[in-house]
Amino acid sequence: MKKIHLFACAIMTVAVILTSCSSTKVTRVDADTQIDLSGYWNDTDLRVVTETLINDCANSTRIRNYKTKSGEAPLVIVGPIANKSSEHIDTTNLARRFQTAIINSGSMEFVADSEQRLALRAEKDDQANFATAESAKAIAQELGADFMLQGSVRTIVDTIDNKQVRTYYVDMEVIDLESNKILWQGENSDIKKYIKKNKAKF
Repeated sequence: MKKIHLFACAIMTVAVILTSCSSTKVTRVDADTQIDLSGYWNDTDLRVVTETLINDCANSTRIRNYKTKSGEAPLVIVGPIANKSSEHIDTTNLARRFQTAIINSGSMEFVADSEQRLALRAEKDDQANFATAESAKAIAQELGADFMLQGSVRTIVDTIDNKQVRTYYVDMEVIDLESNKILWQGENSDIKKYIKKNKAKF
């Protein structure tokens, strides 16, 4: 019995050690704190890029002139923002930041993108069948966009041994949908990272 008791105590001790080794520690930090763990694209890069390009776009002379000429802020739709980089980048966050900041600036207004429009049209179809005639929203009353916002993210990666330099290029442009004229174009290449990985020791 004594051996069994000692064996059980040993198992419990090992279990406690394993549990303590696998515990997770979380530290909350300020949202603006710059943290680079992998060297890849992160939230700080997104913030730096969008702040620069949004200010440039919102203060564009051509876009301001359009607003003055028509008397209204132009309507914009978010087009494709292609990830042409060497890593996975969720460009949806880039588009949303642009849209939110530009709407708040008052320089342009946005219409629903293609995915959102499908959901809205489905809702209007449903209202046509089940809502009262007074409250149902009419179809074919959508506003067509004047401009399309689109762009891309690219990287140049220079690697030698355990060292790497990653440079990010974010291009954004606003295009007149009717004439295909590029009214505004901006590029940000401020994100450049030097990454050095420690060599494995055997």
